[in-house]
Amino acid sequence: MQAGATQENLALSSREGGSALRKAASVGALVFNALVWGVSWWPFRELQSLGLHPLWSTSLIYFFSLACVLLVWPRGWRGFAQHPPLWLLAAAAGLTNVGFNWAVTVGDVVRVVLLFYLMPAWSVLLAWAVLGEKPTRASLLRLLLAMAGVLIVLKSPGSPWPVPQDAADWLSLMGGLSFAATNVLLRKLAYTPSESRMMAMFGGGAIMASGTALLGMAWLIVPAPVWTTSWLGVALGLSLAFLVSNMALQYGAARLAASTTALVMLTEVLFASLSSVALGAAALSPHTLLGGSLIVLAAVWAALAPAPEK
Repeated sequence: MQAGATQENLALSSREGGSALRKAASVGALVFNALVWGVSWWPFRELQSLGLHPLWSTSLIYFFSLACVLLVWPRGWRGFAQHPPLWLLAAAAGLTNVGFNWAVTVGDVVRVVLLFYLMPAWSVLLAWAVLGEKPTRASLLRLLLAMAGVLIVLKSPGSPWPVPQDAADWLSLMGGLSFAATNVLLRKLAYTPSESRMMAMFGGGAIMASGTALLGMAWLIVPAPVWTTSWLGVALGLSLAFLVSNMALQYGAARLAASTTALVMLTEVLFASLSSVALGAAALSPHTLLGGSLIVLAAVWAALAPAPEK
């Protein structure tokens, strides 16, 4: 009996060790994804200095990723004919990248990331409208907490009102709203083929970025790309980083609870803040720290909240 119990204990210990290892690998994958997004502002700025606007960079990155997806799942596009709402997912995912990638290139990185992470607050309203999930008292309190934080972040000494100050602020808010719409649509379209959803997100990033860049050229606010080999290495490296980070996100998010995923992804704020302050791309003023703390607190609260009943 004692030998049998010892064997059972060893087997249980082995299973627990394997489970802990898988969880650690999943968390590590999500942290890697957050790291890539958190420091992506630097290569985007490097590419812009080499003559490639962030919209053109985003377009190249996502066309590259889309080509890789097509190589693996050549029939993934057929899901768009069977499930037309995938086009909405493509538009939302595309606008997320347009807003965030453009904003972190031209604005204060910490401010951009904080405004972008108003996303949990937008999710409350969008889930109510799209999924029929009536907000609870707690979710409304989280919404008010996040809104209070964003008002503090937006209030600058030179402005009498807490309103967006420049294009980077508007792009950040638009990107966060689009990110919330992307998450809501991913839940609503969970019945569609996963390869079609992935194709929608990569294709949306490519098409929306290139389309916006062309419109920007027509309105003389986006310069034409400077076609040289000087930015080729940076662009290819960033493309590979985004592709691998997306695979890491798929791996980690599929193996962890949604609340855990949301909490781990908040490390992007940490990576973006530390890297941008260290390299002089952001300034941590007292009102930014205070407002940012409220926004992050609302996001953590949302991540720890129980899942809505179906």
